[in-house]
Amino acid sequence: MKVLILCTGNSCRSQMAHGFLQSFDNRITVESAGTEASGKLNQKAVKAMAEIGIDISNHTSDSVQKYLNDKWNYVITVCGGANESCPAFTGKVDNRLHIGFDDPSHAQGTEEFIWSEFIRVRNEIKERFFKFYAEEIKPKL
Repeated sequence: MKVLILCTGNSCRSQMAHGFLQSFDNRITVESAGTEASGKLNQKAVKAMAEIGIDISNHTSDSVQKYLNDKWNYVITVCGGANESCPAFTGKVDNRLHIGFDDPSHAQGTEEFIWSEFIRVRNEIKERFFKFYAEEIKPKL
């Protein structure tokens, strides 16, 4: 089972979703990418995941171009708000899904508020991706 998780920058939400999905079942091949990959991970996302025991610090922020020639069982976009546009994937894919989340890296305010947004979004990603795993992927493994 191969899953590609897409967003614009591939530094935060897609990286957290990648970490969660891989942690649920090591039989799944998970990659993440962005249409405008930033080339680096958001360190608050890395910290938020480490806080619950998932290490994404060795992930790389990759361009979607790297994966266009591969075949995927699922391609999932995770862009959220109305001001964002989710990438389109033109490669070989069986199922395209959108599971959108707010971008915590755009949060403004106190450090405490910004951190709380990373935790909120991290927890939403965990909940929604576990539901996806339990309902869509696990029965097919």
